[in-house]
Amino acid sequence: MSKVTRRLVPFLMLCYFVAYLDRVNVGFAGATMRADLGLTATAFGGAAGIFFIAYFLFEVPSNLALDRFGARVWIARIMFTWGLISGAQAFVGGETSFNAVRLLLGCAEAGFFPGIIFFLTLWFPSAYRARIVAMFMAAIPISTIIGAPVSGLILGLDGAAGLHGWQWVFLIEAAPALLMAFAVLAYLTDRPRDAAWLTAEESGWLQARLDAERANRESRHRISWRRAVVDPRVVAFGFVYMGLNIPQYGLSFFLPQIVKAFGGLNGFEVGLVTAVPYLVGAVGMIAWSRSSDRTGERKWHTVIPLLCIVVGLLSASAMSDPAPKMACLCIAGFGFFAVYASFWALPTALLSGTGAAAGIAAINSIGNLGGYFGPQVFGILKDRTGGETAGLVFFAACALVGAGIVLALGHDRSLERAPADPPARQPTRA
Repeated sequence: MSKVTRRLVPFLMLCYFVAYLDRVNVGFAGATMRADLGLTATAFGGAAGIFFIAYFLFEVPSNLALDRFGARVWIARIMFTWGLISGAQAFVGGETSFNAVRLLLGCAEAGFFPGIIFFLTLWFPSAYRARIVAMFMAAIPISTIIGAPVSGLILGLDGAAGLHGWQWVFLIEAAPALLMAFAVLAYLTDRPRDAAWLTAEESGWLQARLDAERANRESRHRISWRRAVVDPRVVAFGFVYMGLNIPQYGLSFFLPQIVKAFGGLNGFEVGLVTAVPYLVGAVGMIAWSRSSDRTGERKWHTVIPLLCIVVGLLSASAMSDPAPKMACLCIAGFGFFAVYASFWALPTALLSGTGAAAGIAAINSIGNLGGYFGPQVFGILKDRTGGETAGLVFFAACALVGAGIVLALGHDRSLERAPADPPARQPTRA
C-alpha cells in the first residue's frame, strides 16, 4: 500500500492542484476584473457559480464514461479541454461572454473530481480511504496557499503586452492543465491488475482484498447505476455536500475581496493573508483523516468539522477587526477541509462498481450546485446590505443543515469490512 500511495497520490494531488486553481482563480482575478468589465457583485457571483450548473448536468455521464474507457484516457481528456477553456476566460468582454465561458468550463471539467474519488476506490481498501482522500484533497488548500500569492504576483503584470493583470492570471494558470493531460496518459494505470509496477503477488493481494470488500457490500446493498442516482441515501449525501460547498465555494470566490477590504494590502499581501485559513485547513485535514481511519468512526468525524464551520463563520460575521475576523475564518477553514475525507468515506462504504461511479458523481453533482448558489447568494446579499455579514450567516446555516442530515443518516461500520482479508498470493516454490 505504501508503494501504491507513493505512485498515485502525489501525482493525483498535482492534477487536483491544477484543477482547483483553474476553478477558483476567478476569485483572485475578481476585484480588478469586476472594475475593468463593470460587473456588479451579483453578476460576478452568478458567472463564477454558473460553472456548477454544467457540472451538475454532466457529472454522471462523465463518470460512467470514465468507468467504460478507463481513468487514464478520460481524465486526460478532461484536463486538456478544461485547460483550453480556462485560458479563454482571459478574453471575455462582459457579463454575457463571462457566463458563456464559465458554463463551457463546467462542461469540460465535469467528472474530474468524482472520477478521481471513484478511481481511488479501485486502488485503496476502506481502511485506508479517509487518509488517502485527505492526502489527495490537501491539494485544495495547497492550491490556495501557493496559488493566492502567485496569482497576486501575476496580477502585477497589468499592462504587459497590452493585457490586464487578471487576463494574465487566466492565461498563465491554464498552461499546466494542458501539460498534465499528456502526463496523465503516460503515467496513470487504471486498475491494480494492470499495474506493471507492482509484482504479481502485490497486485493479486490488492485486487483480492478490493474484490472481497466489494462482495461484502453487494451482499448487503447491491445498487445499479440507475438506482444509485435516485437512491434516497445518495440524494441525502448530495445535500450534505451542498451544505458544505455553499459556504466553501462562496467564501473562496469572495475571500480575496474581503481581505482586500481590510485596507493597506497590495495584491501579493492579499494573497498571503487569504492563504492562512487554507494552511490551517491543510494541516487539520491530514490529522483528522488519520483519526477517522484509526478509529473507523465516520459520522462524528464529519459532523464536528461542519459545526466548526458554523461557529467560525458566525463568529467572523460579528467581527470587524481584521485579526479576530481572520482567526474565526481559520476555525471555519479547519472545518471546510477536515470534513472532506470522513464525508467521502460514508458513501464509498455503501456503493461499489458502476453504482459507485454513478452514485459518487450524483453526490458530487448535487453538492456542487452549492458552488453556484454560494457565490450567487453571497453576491446578492453583499450588494443589498453593503457588507459580508448576512452572507456569512447564510453560509453557517447551510453547514448546520448538513450536520443535521449526517446525524440522521448515521454510518454502518460493517459495510467497510470484508468478511475476511484475503491472504497474499504466495510465489510457487521451485
